[in-house]
Amino acid sequence: MKKYFYIVTILVISFSCSQQQENNKQSIQESIDEMETKLYNGEDAQVNMGDAVGLINLYQKFSKEYPKDSLAPIFLFRASDLSMNINRPVQTIALFNDLLDKYPEYEKVPSVLFLKAFVYEDQLKDLDKAKMYYEEFLEKYPDSDFADDAEISLKNLGKTPEELILEFENNQE
Repeated sequence: MKKYFYIVTILVISFSCSQQQENNKQSIQESIDEMETKLYNGEDAQVNMGDAVGLINLYQKFSKEYPKDSLAPIFLFRASDLSMNINRPVQTIALFNDLLDKYPEYEKVPSVLFLKAFVYEDQLKDLDKAKMYYEEFLEKYPDSDFADDAEISLKNLGKTPEELILEFENNQE
């Protein structure tokens, strides 16, 4: 009888924890939906920095608490995209690295690697790392839609706008 009681108790506790976890997951997803609506469907063209950071944090929370969920890499990608667009390059690189490390099979990995190189070039001005990641991108994904962009970026890495204009004008002649 005691054995039966222990088994039932364990099952009840397991079910309760599972139900609580599912409720928490649903709550985070609802918060994400609300924040996305507020951030992206507002009448103001200006992004509210506090809302953007809050949404990034929710994306990260979901991905951390539910890493095996199919939404985890999607939310990490959205977090990195938003972080990049509000000009938080250090956080963006950390999010890219997290995505590349935890979800190497995610369909947008080629884009993530290209964008990582771009952030190093454009926002962090670290041309050595940008070059390294553009080259890695081209080596791994030579047939990607971004391959031409990576080659052009490598060719023009470190050039000033004036140098680019002069080069363009010379090519026109």
